Amino acid sequence: MMRVKNAGDYRESLQELSPKVFYMGKRIEDVVTHPVTRPHVNSAAMTYALASSRKYQDLFTTTSHLTGDRINRFTHIFRNAEDLITKVRMLRLLGQKTGTCFQRCVGLDALNALYSVTYEIDEKYKTEYHSRLKEYLKYVQSNNLMCVGGMTDPKGDRSLPPSKQIDLDLYLHMSGKNAKGITIRGAKLHQTGAVNSHEIIVMPTIALGEEDKGYAVAAAIPVNSPGITMIFGRQSNDSRKFEEGGMDIGNPRFGLVGGEATIVFDDVFVPWERVFMCGEHEFAGPLVERFASIHRQNYGGCKGGIADVLIGASAAIAEYQGLAKVSHIRDKLTEMIHLTETLYGTSIAAAVEGKPTPSGMFYVNAMLANVSKQNITRFMFEICRLATDIAGGLLATMPSEADLRSPEVGRYVEKYFAGAAGVPAEHRMRVARLIENISGGTALVEAMHGAGSPQAQRVMIYRQGGIEEKKRLALALAGIAGYEKTE
Repeated sequence: MMRVKNAGDYRESLQELSPKVFYMGKRIEDVVTHPVTRPHVNSAAMTYALASSRKYQDLFTTTSHLTGDRINRFTHIFRNAEDLITKVRMLRLLGQKTGTCFQRCVGLDALNALYSVTYEIDEKYKTEYHSRLKEYLKYVQSNNLMCVGGMTDPKGDRSLPPSKQIDLDLYLHMSGKNAKGITIRGAKLHQTGAVNSHEIIVMPTIALGEEDKGYAVAAAIPVNSPGITMIFGRQSNDSRKFEEGGMDIGNPRFGLVGGEATIVFDDVFVPWERVFMCGEHEFAGPLVERFASIHRQNYGGCKGGIADVLIGASAAIAEYQGLAKVSHIRDKLTEMIHLTETLYGTSIAAAVEGKPTPSGMFYVNAMLANVSKQNITRFMFEICRLATDIAGGLLATMPSEADLRSPEVGRYVEKYFAGAAGVPAEHRMRVARLIENISGGTALVEAMHGAGSPQAQRVMIYRQGGIEEKKRLALALAGIAGYEKTE
């Protein structure tokens, strides 16, 4: 694998890997140049471009605790609260620069969750998972690789555990084992950035019992390994990516959300040095919980940055339409800002209130991380609703770029979609398409279900809510015998 130093190297490395990717039933030969995947490659490339920029180096790079070398922050193990705070700041800036998902967070969070859990597996069983992971991490850091974290299984009948499914492949599992390694079989769904990553890090998706220990597998696999096939998912208005000009995409350079794919594993071989869990079922639950909490902390950063872009676009279109000074427009923009800063604040709080694990990995405050993501499932919808309110009905009825360029009807579009004070129709249309891109379709689905459904966060919030301790506080103040106030 070539060492990736910058955005150009990143694109070249993907062409070198040439993963097996299908879209609309046909093979994508080059994810870097294909219209449907190119915007997602561009977005992920920003994680390399900004890291190699002198202006942003301190934000996007740090020092490896393993080698002492300067590394991309997306390959770093969190060591303290400042690392987690800096991550959120970095993610917000990336959201501002791309207006979409830049896809590299999931692999970062998978590495951190595994770093802590493999240490604890080794402590109990005297295994070598942690040392293997550290060697793998050195490889990822030295080559500046992008990893996709594979957690979500198809699940089939959700009322049944993995080993009771009619089709045992509905949860990824170990299908074979020998002296050289293991083979794995199954699939991972909704995988953000999979088609333009270098490595796949698979993990269990739920807590597992003894009968399901064959599903307790964590491992790292190159995306072009034999037996791996990826199927790129459809997105709202994705056929617009094939049109000339690109204005109707709304965000033509960086696209919609993160470019999710289904990854199929058809008896994929993994050598032992890349296996980090193999049957230790009691650690599946802690791994899922840590990964989920680390990942949920991100959302106040990345979605905060995207919300910043949406606020700016809403303010611009209000100005274009002669409404910038109207009080209710200002009130709506103020509410959008308030909600955005609330999202950002809870992510920062989850970092500040975090604690180190025995491995040395600094873990977020899980309660606040889940609260942050729970806020995302509500506030992003409200921010998008307000943007749609400000922009008006043209988001749903506006003519196409082809109509604007048409010799026959273009003059009508230019005339009747022009804005206030001589604002050309094209400017108004471009900003409206950007608002449509961010506030419609897959963006809101990702805000709702990314990093787990809203109910998944509510389960963890209740579990970590300290209900019994809060009851003791209340009963002591109420004077209930046995709960007397103590200093």
